[in-house]
Amino acid sequence: MSLRPRLSRGRIAGRWGRWVVPDENGVGSMERRSITMPLGIVLRKTPGVTRWAKWAWKAVAVLPGAGPADWRELRRDGDAVEYHAATLPLELWRTDSEAYLTSLSTDPPSVYVVMRQSDEAQNGLDIALVTASAFDAQDYCDSSEDIVEAVPMPAGLIAWVREWAEFHHHEEKFVKRVRDKEKMGKKQPGIGDERIRQTVDVYRTPASKKRVN
Repeated sequence: MSLRPRLSRGRIAGRWGRWVVPDENGVGSMERRSITMPLGIVLRKTPGVTRWAKWAWKAVAVLPGAGPADWRELRRDGDAVEYHAATLPLELWRTDSEAYLTSLSTDPPSVYVVMRQSDEAQNGLDIALVTASAFDAQDYCDSSEDIVEAVPMPAGLIAWVREWAEFHHHEEKFVKRVRDKEKMGKKQPGIGDERIRQTVDVYRTPASKKRVN
């Protein structure tokens, strides 16, 4: 069975991009705080390489716009089996545009699947999250309990994430400080004023100051 995404680039843009029909409050997709796309997670099971691990699991593909699934077998090649293990929401937030652009800049552009080993989950693996944020993925990598896999984005998903990230991303402009020439010409209070008694030299360094009796 082919693992190509079910939706073409144009249909992804049409259903989840700029041209989404406004919600019940009349808010268009690009005006919202976040947008969401269902993303199918494809895992490949292969025989383990050690006697302590009977099987090895790896996230190998994502399916934009996929329907619900619960470890549906997609393809089998000898002992290697690929499953549409689950469908999770991929949520994009407008405040995380920099993180999405970082993910798009990797070779290849990737989303990140976060998994955890669990005795209660089917096949001993709980698929916890999928994210397009390279920064969030790095945070999960710092945890010893989580398994983080980078999965290449299909072309349509790249277009969807890029459109959202570039629309909401605003580079901080460099503002050069301009000195106030008027203030620069003024004397500091009490310095250089003959009417104010100077008991010490206010300009000398602390090391050169002498005790004043």
